[in-house]
This record gives sequence, structure tokens and C-alpha cells, in this order.
Amino acid sequence: MTLLADFKNKQILVLGAGITGMSCVRYLSAQGLCFTVNDSRTQPFSGDYSEQQFSDEFPNASLHLGQWHSELITNADIILISPGIDSAISGIAQHISADCRVMGDVELFCLLNNERINKPDVNPIQILAVTGSNGKSTVVSLLAYLADSLGIKAELGGNIGQPVLDIFTKEITGQNTDIPVVLILELSSFQLETLTSMQAIATSVLNVSDDHLDRHQNMENYQGIKQSIYPQGNIAVINRDDKATHTVNKSQTVLSFGSDAPAKNQFGVTRVKGKATLAFAEQSLITLDELPLAGMHNALNYLATLALGYSAGWSLTAMVNNLAGFTGLAHRCQKIASDDGITWINDSKATNVGATIAAINGLAQTLTMQNGVKQSLILIAGGDGKGADFTPLSEPLAAHVSQLITLGKDGDKIAELAQSDNKVTSLLTAVEKAKVMAKAGDIVLLSPACASLDMFKNFGDRGEQFIAAVAKVTGAS
Repeated sequence: MTLLADFKNKQILVLGAGITGMSCVRYLSAQGLCFTVNDSRTQPFSGDYSEQQFSDEFPNASLHLGQWHSELITNADIILISPGIDSAISGIAQHISADCRVMGDVELFCLLNNERINKPDVNPIQILAVTGSNGKSTVVSLLAYLADSLGIKAELGGNIGQPVLDIFTKEITGQNTDIPVVLILELSSFQLETLTSMQAIATSVLNVSDDHLDRHQNMENYQGIKQSIYPQGNIAVINRDDKATHTVNKSQTVLSFGSDAPAKNQFGVTRVKGKATLAFAEQSLITLDELPLAGMHNALNYLATLALGYSAGWSLTAMVNNLAGFTGLAHRCQKIASDDGITWINDSKATNVGATIAAINGLAQTLTMQNGVKQSLILIAGGDGKGADFTPLSEPLAAHVSQLITLGKDGDKIAELAQSDNKVTSLLTAVEKAKVMAKAGDIVLLSPACASLDMFKNFGDRGEQFIAAVAKVTGAS
């Protein structure tokens, strides 16, 4: 029996009516299945979309809003849960029956994709899957860029790009019969909690640092969830610089990357005529100063990308030749134009400690002497720490940061690490203070080490407000 045939005889419940939940709704509806949707919010839909429009568009679906519906959860045979919803919370966990099958949209996609292996008229989609605390959006976006440059039909999905089930929904409804050859998946820890059936070409944990401990409780749990990606791929791509990314499955093929010189059939960094250079084994590939993304943390992102593409059989030479065309993503160590001689860096996406450490250490390597005076790095940090331990910031703050400016809910906790009294209540004030502190040649880095929701709509809003504040304070157009 196929998965969908089994679904026809089950009580199906979609928990969450956000972006992911609605992709599940579209897929189930396209298959003609009857199902129920439950969301604790009274208005989960974006824009002016209404409950009536939902009912008109999806007549096979029953919609229940405003609270978690215990009876629906109890009676469900299959629950499709959105990654932002924690199934362990009170109101959900105690109502899920022992024989209920709980899965996310990516798990359902992978189960459906696995069934295509034995079908003569369709091909399964190849998968490259990436997780990690930091850098994963950059890596998967660079992978997608390289695939396009190499003429490989690939799409982004998971935690970035389109919801994965929409690929099959469009195929069913005839909106797109030319499905991708490769799906490049960015996977969060929330998505990995409900994922066990992926059969990827290669999987990677880029790095592991404190994040989402408000949900995962401790680092051991968080690391275990991240590493659960490895058994679901043929090749494990690990970071030699971060032991927390290492796989424990000795029988699995391992490909590694790191900031040291690489061994045989591994990726790393070497020096050619004094210049740091990406390398594969003894083969020099390209110097870092030829690439637009600065810092050692981005060198590791480049290497991880090359390792994943190499795992899929992509031409190493062709990938290297196209690396420089990718200029990065917004709010990730993004340089802001100004005419004051100060380098303003928007790293608002750094929503955890590890991301900020990577940015500090990476940019510190670019600081040089000018007229006998070393350039300075000024850091703006703070926000909602989500229960994270900030103490790992102590060393990079002491080693590389000349001035620390803090704001937000947990700004004081970060300030204590550097005994800083540069505390402000707004991002504009932080930029104004940084402008007074900085001289031409210095770097001012917004890298909060915290989530943004205590003061902003999201990290993108925080980044845009930072850009606007820099423009206002510096007079840049």
C-alpha cells in the first residue's frame, strides 16, 4: 500500500496554519483527501485572507482556530505539525495518542520521494541537506547559485525557499511538470525533530552553538537533534574545526572541511605566496581575497559548499570558477555603503552567540595597521537571548572588540562580560554612539547574538532599521 492510500483511511490533522501548514493543506487538498486544520491563533493567515476564503478554497478541510483542540488531537491518526510548534508543550503532548504518527512536512515529502524510487515513469529528487547553528542559509543559497551556474536544475526548500510539499502539489495540479533534479534543503533543529526518512546524497552539520535552548533544554539534546541528519545521507560532510559536528557512525563515508591544511580528499585552507587559499587535498583552488564574503567563517561556508557539491558529483573546477559571482545574503555580514571611511556591517541575522563569535573572529582577521594605529572593531549586540549562555563571548570580546554597545532585553548580560557601560535603548542611539567612537578605517558591527522579537518584528526588520540609522547618522544616500 502506498502512503497516500493509507492516508485515505486515516484521521489527518494539520497543526498550524502558517506557511508550512498551508503547504500541507494545499498538498492534501490536491490529493482529494479529507483533513482537519487546527491553530491556536484566532487569525493565523497573512494579509486579508479569511476563514471563509479558506473554506471556499479547501472544501475537504475543517478549520478550527483560537486554541489547541484536545479532541481533534486525541482522535488524530496522523498529525502534520509545523516546525514552529513544539509538540511537547502542554495542550498538545498529553493529547497525542500512542499510535498517532506525528511528522513534519519535510518528512512527508521524503516519504513520498522515496516511493518514486521504484516507479518506472518518475525519478526521485536528489537531496543535499544542510543544518547548523549558523551559516546554513548562506551555504544552501550558494549551492543553489552554483547549481544554476552549472546548468543543474535545483530548488531551495525547507527552512528557506519554498515549502517542499509545494513541489509535488504543483506537479499534481499541472502548474509545474518539470520538477527539480536536486532539492537543496536547509533544515532547522525544529524540522529535524520530526525527520527520519530522508535519503540524501550528502548531509552536513556546519557548526553547533547555543541556540533554541528554550525549546531543546540543553546542548546535549540540541547537538543530538542536529546530528540526526547524518544517518539520513550517504555522505556526512563535517567541520573539522567543530567537534560537535562530527558523526559517530564509523561506517559512513565522511568528507570534511576546516580552516587547516587539508589531508587527502578533504577540503581546507592553505597559504599560497602568503595568501589564504581554499584547497582540496594538495590542490589550491582560489585565494580568499578573490571572493566577496570576508572572514574565516565565510571561508568555511565556501568549503562546506564545495564539499557538498563535490559529493553530488558537480565539477570542482566549474564550482570554483563561479564562486566569486555570489555576493551573499542580506543581514549576514552585509557591508553598508557610507562615505565616512567607517566600515558598517549589518549582521542582524546573528541571532545566537555562535554567529556573533564567528563574525567577530572572522572580521578581526581583516583589521590592519593604518598610520601606525590598528583599526578597531566596535560591536553592537543585545536582544532576546532565548536562555543562551553568553560566556563564550568573553574571549572574542576581550581579544578583538575595542568598544561594546548593548541594547535589548538581555543586553545587560552581554555588557557584564566586557564591563561595558555603553548601554542604549534604541538602535539609532547605538549607531549615534558608535559614530562618535569610530574613526576612519574602523569597523562597526551589528551582530546581536540574540533574537530580535523583544524590539523588532524580526531580524530583517532589525537589519533594515540599522541600515536606515547608519544612513541618517552618516548622511549617506
